[in-house]
Amino acid sequence: METTFLFIIEMIGTVAAAISGIRLAATKRFDWFGAYTVGLVTAIGGGTLRDLLIGIPVFWMQSGWYVGITAFSLVTVMVFRSFLVSRDKILFIFDSVGLALFCVIGIQKSLAAGYPMWVATVMGIITGAFGGVLRDILINEEPLVFRKDIYATACLAGALVWWVINICGGTPFAQQISCAATVILLRVLALKYNLSLPVLAVVSMKKDKPESTK
Repeated sequence: METTFLFIIEMIGTVAAAISGIRLAATKRFDWFGAYTVGLVTAIGGGTLRDLLIGIPVFWMQSGWYVGITAFSLVTVMVFRSFLVSRDKILFIFDSVGLALFCVIGIQKSLAAGYPMWVATVMGIITGAFGGVLRDILINEEPLVFRKDIYATACLAGALVWWVINICGGTPFAQQISCAATVILLRVLALKYNLSLPVLAVVSMKKDKPESTK
């Protein structure tokens, strides 16, 4: 039952991430193949790095579902292009859902592989955010995760909620749902109230030269 639930989460996350990538590629006027590539990299990038780091078989090489789901996402964007591409909030929704669900998958797979919670937390962040980093690089944009937006920080908060519920004896289902809900809620609140992390500004140490006297 739990395996089936996680698979469904992963499929929904794959659709959300792929559509976010394809949608951005469409705004850059990529062709079909280029858009599909961006969508696929967005969907599998974080999970690929996670699986390599924790030493398990790379997930998308074990099933053709992910390649097929990305193709379905491409068709969806093509059919509903006028609705999906022209609205910025659509990208936010799909990006946030993909981020949250991939964070859950990253934590769960790391724990199942025998790693401690702190490692699972890092893997959750990587799974959720790294695909978006690759997406932004491919479309020649500054990666969202490196800006002041609440992005990877939302994954960290979700992992901490998972950890607390685990300590309190909550069920795995409660941990997964609470983690995903926390990530999405923080993203929504950040958008609504314009919340962001402080920018690391560099203060110039160069002193102005005194004006010369005549």
